[in-house]
Amino acid sequence: MTSRTGRWMYALGLVLTSLVATAGPADADAPSLGANVTVFDPGMPVSQIEATLEAAHAEQVDDEMGGARHAYLFKPGTYGTAQDPLHIKVGYYTEIAGLGASPSDVVINGKVEVYNRCLADGGTGNCLALVNFWRTLSNLSIRINTLGQDGCRASANFWAVSQAVSMRRLDISGGALSLMDYCTAGPQYASGGFIADSRLPSVTNGSQQQWLTRNSEIAGWSNGVWNQVFAGVDGAPDDSAFPTPPYTTFDTTPVSREKPYLFVGADGAYQVRVPAARRDTRGVSWDGGMTPGRTLPITDFFVAKPSDPVRVINNQLARGKHLLLTPGVYDIARSIEVKRPGTVVLGLGHATLTAAGGSTPLDVADVPGVVVAGVTIDAGPEESPVLLRVGKPHGKRPSAADDPTTLSDVYFRVGGPHVGKTGVALEVNSDNVLIDHAWVWRADHGVEGFTDTERWKINTGRNGVVVNGDNVTATGLFVEHFQQYNTVWNGEDGTTILYQNELPYDPPTQADWMNGDVEGWAGYKVADDVKRHNLYAGGVYVFNQNNPSIHTENGFEVPETPGVRMHHIMTVNLDAGTIDHVVNGVGEAADTTRVGSPVYVVDYPVP
Repeated sequence: MTSRTGRWMYALGLVLTSLVATAGPADADAPSLGANVTVFDPGMPVSQIEATLEAAHAEQVDDEMGGARHAYLFKPGTYGTAQDPLHIKVGYYTEIAGLGASPSDVVINGKVEVYNRCLADGGTGNCLALVNFWRTLSNLSIRINTLGQDGCRASANFWAVSQAVSMRRLDISGGALSLMDYCTAGPQYASGGFIADSRLPSVTNGSQQQWLTRNSEIAGWSNGVWNQVFAGVDGAPDDSAFPTPPYTTFDTTPVSREKPYLFVGADGAYQVRVPAARRDTRGVSWDGGMTPGRTLPITDFFVAKPSDPVRVINNQLARGKHLLLTPGVYDIARSIEVKRPGTVVLGLGHATLTAAGGSTPLDVADVPGVVVAGVTIDAGPEESPVLLRVGKPHGKRPSAADDPTTLSDVYFRVGGPHVGKTGVALEVNSDNVLIDHAWVWRADHGVEGFTDTERWKINTGRNGVVVNGDNVTATGLFVEHFQQYNTVWNGEDGTTILYQNELPYDPPTQADWMNGDVEGWAGYKVADDVKRHNLYAGGVYVFNQNNPSIHTENGFEVPETPGVRMHHIMTVNLDAGTIDHVVNGVGEAADTTRVGSPVYVVDYPVP
């Protein structure tokens, strides 16, 4: 039998020249999804598929700030066998997804994995998952098969990731799932993450600092580090002993909508399933058949490519089309305008909208039922007022509680690959909006070559998220490093389930980090006049590496009123600086005497 290395080298020569969409006779009417989408058919040799994906991983595994974007899609069928499994490793800006109507329609016998990234000593040292961002896995089944892997690698399917990474609509069996890579030498720090609508085996959380699992089934969960949250999860652990272990568990998810997905129907036609919004749900959406919702033919979408001008995109949206963004980086000098109720904007392969000339790349009107999913939005070198606006400020806010505008896997960057400037990253003015997994990041590192002091003055962002609308819910909100309040919540009846925040690393002096007479800006601010708000499982972390003497008075700042409640919140010192209190003067200091040890407040107001 030919060795796995030999098969890979042979097949590599077959595919290196053709990392483009694969189409057979049954695909005569398939849409053109662009050169950065590869579609696999179950009739293709495992060696050819594996070689394609090995080559892609080799290009993307260290390309953290690069411009390449890719989606690898699997048509319904089975890939790999017990004797010849398919092993996949996933790098930056890569989406791996099945094209079935159900996760069971695409079966991978093998593994789909992310390992630690090694950043020193020529790729052998400082191995961790803290910067394993921007990758997606969804809508397929994995029957774990480790044949051909060494002893440690054979112990689990590894998914060692941090922010801007989602696992959705998965059915994994036949082994263990580990959210950290304990095989690669060196420390294995990780800071994720998000799972939704999935059936999973026993899960080793390992070193993951925080994690949200929503509407899923799990056979078990091994441990928690700082903040582990379960909403509507069959098999979730009990949270009555919080913070030991640090679990927060909801019997049901109060409001949810699963992410839209591309699939191929029985007739071979490409379609998009748009799940319906649901309330008080538990478990996976696909157990009894197709996920509740509506199906749109691909012909209802304008399939955009990075070369398409915004005026063409807006013209198609005005004519009633939905929008499918194929993988790539789009320079956006004027807003993409979503004005029609129920419009779907779906990105493949981490499609990225980059602000040009101080634009607001995506502007959603005050209309109900819009869904924006799988899109990354970057600030540009000229300051934008906002990167994504949902509803007009002081607008009429027409909305529908049973059909909320929904943002799923929507990510933001200010700095990193290039200079970025914005006033606010995400501004929500409409009522009845659901934010289902967002990472809003002012970059703490990048390729710009700045010192921390320079970055503070050049890569600028005042606030990460500003919520002005009422009845806004966030499930999995990650906001980091902004220069004033990271999140400001002005609307009534807001709910956040899992909030993660790192304060900025780079204020040069205490004078640069003052809110009037108050030392620093809280990581989460509920406006003084708000009467009703709930936050469940929130963490604010400090690492003032540019000036370790800097203080922040409170991690959370909220009005003193019975209707505003915090549940299972904490602050953590990562090695520099001080947060004096957890919330409103309550809670001990997170300082360098307790690095890595959270300061918890179980409930606020304190009973």
